[in-house]
Amino acid sequence: MTAYRSRVRGSLLGGAAGDALGNPVEFHREPAVSDLLLSRDGVALITDDTQMTLFTAEGLLQSGDRPAESVYRAHLRWYDTQRLPGPPAGAHGLAARPFLYAQRAPGNACLSGLALGRMGTFAHPANPDSKGCGSVMRSAPFGLWTHVTAEDAFALAAECAVQTHGHPTGFLAAGTFAAIIRHLLDGAGIREATLLAIEILVRRGEHEETLTALRRALDTPFAPGNTGIERIGLGWIAEEALAMAVYAALATDDVRDALLVSVNHAGDSDSTGAICGNLLGARHGEDALPADWVARLEGLDTIGAIADDFAEADR
Repeated sequence: MTAYRSRVRGSLLGGAAGDALGNPVEFHREPAVSDLLLSRDGVALITDDTQMTLFTAEGLLQSGDRPAESVYRAHLRWYDTQRLPGPPAGAHGLAARPFLYAQRAPGNACLSGLALGRMGTFAHPANPDSKGCGSVMRSAPFGLWTHVTAEDAFALAAECAVQTHGHPTGFLAAGTFAAIIRHLLDGAGIREATLLAIEILVRRGEHEETLTALRRALDTPFAPGNTGIERIGLGWIAEEALAMAVYAALATDDVRDALLVSVNHAGDSDSTGAICGNLLGARHGEDALPADWVARLEGLDTIGAIADDFAEADR
């Protein structure tokens, strides 16, 4: 139980650290990040990546026999945080936390998918042409939910991804990410967990884009000066963001350095940082994270409380 709790906390806090690390340099052509950049209040600001991950976890915590519907309702609560100035009267849970009402460049597909007024399904997906990385960056909690197998985590993450990202690569990359996280919790290393998740992926139709990106991540050697990561992609689309995070997590055994690899590129730095942090935290646990970075995270107490609730619910 202690090890599981450490990995859950590690994954959620690591994701937030990678998110905050990459947030200030998203869209920059030549980023040179070496440390967290802090706001005027002295905290490292998270983005929609961590916001949605927390709401995904809350949805799973509240789920009964229809987890996809529970996660959808939780994501609708996140959607309200992007439209309202602050918590409405009677708000509870994450919806009552004012800091989550910040708008930090939320993904268009996430917003438009949740604005439809209906839940996207495999039969009728939202945004059927979208495979943006917003489907992946919020999906770590499915793999942290050890009530289910890696196959089930894959399936549930994919089912919830089509609520906003209906392109097969968008939801298959999300499912693969969840399966990798689940295998990491079972003690697999990054490479082994990725290969095990690929075994699930290739049983699905239209898996080729995700498979190609992950194979490239596994086969591309780390290049000094971090020049290799953009050979994988820029992270704006689902399969590239996942593959870049895997590449960075494999680049070095030092968690701090791996997170720096994950964000120092000219693409979607906060998302690749968040996904990489989720992976590293699930693999190594909370104690392996840079303590000075974690201590300065916006919403630290809330992230930790959600992680603890998650671990306790899984006892």
